[in-house]
Amino acid sequence: MMNRRDVLKLGAMAGLVALSPTVFAAALSGSDAKPGRLLILIELKGGNDGLNTVVPYANASYYALRPKIAVARDQVLQLSDHAGLHPAMTALLPLWQANQLAIVQGVGYPEPNLSHFRSIEIWDTASASDEYLHEGWLTRVFRQQPLPSNTLADGLIVGSPELGPLAGGARAVVLSGNNLNGGGMQMAQQAARTPALAHILKVQQDLNVAATGLAGPAPQLNTTFPEHGFGKTVKTAVEALAKNGHIGVLRLTLAGFDTHVNQQATQQRLLKELAEGLAALQTGLTELNRWNDTVITSYAEFGRRAAENKSGGTDHGTANVHFVTGGAVKGGLYGGAPDLANLENGNLKYAIDFRQVYATAAGWCWGDAALSPALGGSYRRLELMRV
Repeated sequence: MMNRRDVLKLGAMAGLVALSPTVFAAALSGSDAKPGRLLILIELKGGNDGLNTVVPYANASYYALRPKIAVARDQVLQLSDHAGLHPAMTALLPLWQANQLAIVQGVGYPEPNLSHFRSIEIWDTASASDEYLHEGWLTRVFRQQPLPSNTLADGLIVGSPELGPLAGGARAVVLSGNNLNGGGMQMAQQAARTPALAHILKVQQDLNVAATGLAGPAPQLNTTFPEHGFGKTVKTAVEALAKNGHIGVLRLTLAGFDTHVNQQATQQRLLKELAEGLAALQTGLTELNRWNDTVITSYAEFGRRAAENKSGGTDHGTANVHFVTGGAVKGGLYGGAPDLANLENGNLKYAIDFRQVYATAAGWCWGDAALSPALGGSYRRLELMRV
């Protein structure tokens, strides 16, 4: 049953998407007030292989487990006396050298699920492995602690039609190239059988017209963006921020990491795109004077198994490595090196709960008040932010 709050919330969404193209474009033109801190989530869809991303090159067990697909010791980009980046990620070295790239190892959760669909649901909702929630964790954060009134949208989503952590009620907007779709409209369509919500569907045509109005000339930026798919995703996101920076969250997606077969070439391409995209984000955000008030973190449904399979790839695994970067990030290696001598059913044991990463990033952006209810408990922040 819909309550009054739901009616008001969806009514506000209807008012937004029903604006004329002129008014909607004006809303995107910006505000004199300084935007707040920005969280950027980068989803590595399919489950990136962390062991070949941050390579434990000094560990003989790594090469024993991966005789065909291991990254050669003399090819890694050395970060320490035991770990190095995949050679395709050279674009990340300036961030590492500037002490603004944190690498968090062993990220996972208890009783891991190896299904793509279920595990990404756990990450998107911040649920326990045996708990089924229908709202994204950021939706719950913003319900507990709404963003300032001048915020254009709670989140912008680029590179995927899925709302993910913004599902279930956040004011999310999906950007696909020059197309604009309201996340609230998607929710209204799903609930069209409820008479009180059916009127929301009437504004769909207005939304399409507003999207046409938005697809005007892009802001002139000096940043050069990579020409590959993820580079274009980053460009779309930065251009949207240049039009209006009053956004709480950006969620970008880079897909294709389910590397069961012939992993080497696929992962090399994807990691190159990721590294170059992150470097372009840093340049673009610096140009917009947003780098120091932004934190960027990667996430994925799971990692891969420690041993290679017979098809030159890796199968679904558990604990993984993730990147956190931004102007206020204290760079370095966090968490322990992967313990390849102490596997569980062939998988790495997790050391850092993924909700600690969320708590670190979101807590820095908006404070801790809304995090315990949103994350289902209190999770200690990682000490990787400067302020």
